[in-house]
Amino acid sequence: MSVKPFSQACENNKLPILAVLRRHFAKVDDVLEIGSGTGQHAVFFAAQLPHLVWHTSDLVENHAGIAAWIEESGAGNVRRPLALDVTVRPWPIETAGAVFSANTAHIMSWPAVEAMVAGAGAVLTAGGVLCLYGPFNYGGNYTSDSNASFDRFLRQRDPDSGIRDFEQVDACARAAGLELIEDNAMPANNRTLVWRK
Repeated sequence: MSVKPFSQACENNKLPILAVLRRHFAKVDDVLEIGSGTGQHAVFFAAQLPHLVWHTSDLVENHAGIAAWIEESGAGNVRRPLALDVTVRPWPIETAGAVFSANTAHIMSWPAVEAMVAGAGAVLTAGGVLCLYGPFNYGGNYTSDSNASFDRFLRQRDPDSGIRDFEQVDACARAAGLELIEDNAMPANNRTLVWRK
């Protein structure tokens, strides 16, 4: 069995995110998680929301770590990771009642963010929800000094990455047939944005 990767950020943010997901995932049957990363969120949320089937996904190089978390958890409602590159259609899942992604928009290129939101709009069933967690700018401005520093770090590492403007992401969502229904302030200057199809 492979060594499980670990993200402290996942541990820190899982309870605040869960409070949002409990409200919006109560009436859906299945969730596609885009960029499952370590797999920590998937096994935690699936255990707390046992009515859901949780579909993990990521680039193939992250699958072993995700699978290690799933195997150790013994969760019967978490599926092994799908190979998903948001820029490549068709996606490996045709429909989902919800799409969730945490801390991905700022590490993807902007075209990939556009593809992720458009793809979510395409796979969501009517009334389905898209939840995005992470830092966002508003009116082109950082919401904190720490986010400004984080954005500089991201862009030095990868010029195509960076904290995204809420207004641009929301415009993509509207173009994909989604309507913003909640913008939740979260700890550490993050947000959880929720759209409904």
